[in-house]
Amino acid sequence: MDVRPVSPSALVEELADRVAAVPGGGWARVAVDGAPAARPGELADALVGPLRLRGREVLRVSAADFLRPASLRFEFGRDDPDSFYADWLDYGALDREVLGPLEPGGPGKVLPALWDAVADRATRAPYVTLPAGGVLVLDGALLLGRWLPFELTVHLWLSRRALERRTPEGERWTLPAYARYEDEVAPVAQADVVVKVDDPRHPAVITPA
Repeated sequence: MDVRPVSPSALVEELADRVAAVPGGGWARVAVDGAPAARPGELADALVGPLRLRGREVLRVSAADFLRPASLRFEFGRDDPDSFYADWLDYGALDREVLGPLEPGGPGKVLPALWDAVADRATRAPYVTLPAGGVLVLDGALLLGRWLPFELTVHLWLSRRALERRTPEGERWTLPAYARYEDEVAPVAQADVVVKVDDPRHPAVITPA
């Protein structure tokens, strides 16, 4: 395994270059995958400006806006790691409303948010059309190994100890779900780009042996 240190700003530029180089005249669907402690949303947000400077229209979507209703998420309690792993995120809705419309020949009409988990109701967000050649940047946790179609996947990896250290006390019940993700999905092997973020100030790009 090769570990290459990189500055946060250089990482963003490298990823933006890689996304901009995705071939074809269609859309580029990019996943930034990682536990909340890895801050995938921050990296996804940071990609927007550089991609636009490269002439690509960008649509930001967060998987957190595609959670299932509370009645389904909390069927087995509010802190059940197996439910969190398998049942919280509406993968079908993500595919149907966000990723599927950006398939080659698709309409490009995307629903940017489906469910407000705090209010526990539909967002009623309007559909938006992403022009051909545009980039969808989706952030979230547990996104890989779910048959979701992406042109580029980035996994923000935390060692077990770093994940435990950086996960707030009230969310530590989710740790078994991330351990299961490591065992069953092996995101380090699945992702196109893997970035170690034990210290977010000093990321490192990992290339498996």
